[in-house]
Amino acid sequence: MTIYLDHHATTPVDPRVLDAMLPFFTEKFGNPGSVHTFGEEAREAVDAARQTIAAAIGADAPEIVFTSGATESNNLAIRGVTERRRRRGNHLVSVRTEHPAVLDPLERLAEQDFKVTLLEVEPHDSPRAGWLDPAHVADAVRDETCLVSVMLANNEIGVVQPLAEIAAECKERGVLLHCDATQAVGKLPVNVEQFDVDLMSFTAHKLYGPKGVGALYVRGRNPVVRLAPQITGGGHEQARRSGTLNVPGIVGLATAIQLATDDLTAEVAFLTQLRDHLAQQIFSAVPDARLVGPALDARLSYASPLRLPNNLNVMFPGTDGEALMLAMPELAVSSGAACSSMRDEPSHVLMALGLSADEARSCLRFGVGRFNTLEQIDRAAEMVAAAVAKVRQMGE
Repeated sequence: MTIYLDHHATTPVDPRVLDAMLPFFTEKFGNPGSVHTFGEEAREAVDAARQTIAAAIGADAPEIVFTSGATESNNLAIRGVTERRRRRGNHLVSVRTEHPAVLDPLERLAEQDFKVTLLEVEPHDSPRAGWLDPAHVADAVRDETCLVSVMLANNEIGVVQPLAEIAAECKERGVLLHCDATQAVGKLPVNVEQFDVDLMSFTAHKLYGPKGVGALYVRGRNPVVRLAPQITGGGHEQARRSGTLNVPGIVGLATAIQLATDDLTAEVAFLTQLRDHLAQQIFSAVPDARLVGPALDARLSYASPLRLPNNLNVMFPGTDGEALMLAMPELAVSSGAACSSMRDEPSHVLMALGLSADEARSCLRFGVGRFNTLEQIDRAAEMVAAAVAKVRQMGE
């Protein structure tokens, strides 16, 4: 049976989430925009879900906009700010290690009349590899900067950014801050007021919820953030995102976030245990393997971990990640972001750390999850060691 260690790409739906969703496919199937009792029942479920999600991240319910997922949320945040008539200027600041769902919209804007600055991060040989110095944000902001976008936790190397400090630099300069928190929600304490972000994207399928539903937090006070809608045709979600609401998905997202919030301390400890055990087993079996990203025990200035508890990225010199995966078909891992898997290029995240193309291609990303066991971790390490030996032998 295949062992799944690719929880950064997606997670299985928790059975408790599925149970909460099922009635809204059948007996509670109404459109929340309808005025009859079926519609009212669906609308009440959406309202309750919005309240649950808002409470979980320290927001107010009207600040939650439902979308089809984090990619749409990122586009709505970035393009929504830049297309507002009263935007501050035509300059945007982000980071070279961002997800393509942020970098691609920025690239499209750069083809128009916008200027984009992409910041460097700590290099591979640093114990804080991938970390963004808030001072770099301060130095990059100009009078015409209209938005800064920094992800909270990286999907490939797991590095957690000092978002509160970055927000302080943005606030001092009167610039809006967007955060892609797709990998962080459900694995880290996430509070929009403590982080002081203006916009925050997240999605259900990264935290044991369904695919095809996500949300965007849009600050409603101090300041009020206004967006140009990217999907129009009905005025849903306070005219910020039109389209019939995905009621089962929204209920699933709320349930998934509630479960993750309730069990966060225990789950973080469990995931950290699995991740550290996997690292120990791999580095013992393959002595020349190298950790990619921040040190497993590295901490932010306020003692929080500098790396996601479920993330491990390892370089296997003299191999190719794709060849390794082919050599161990019963282990599901990845060589980079799932959204970039169709691009025949080495990981832009790993290249941004200063790795060569060959080094980047020799890396594998492991993402442990809620339903993994120590026995699976031991078996996975054995498969990795055998695959490395096989690929190296074939290359001789």
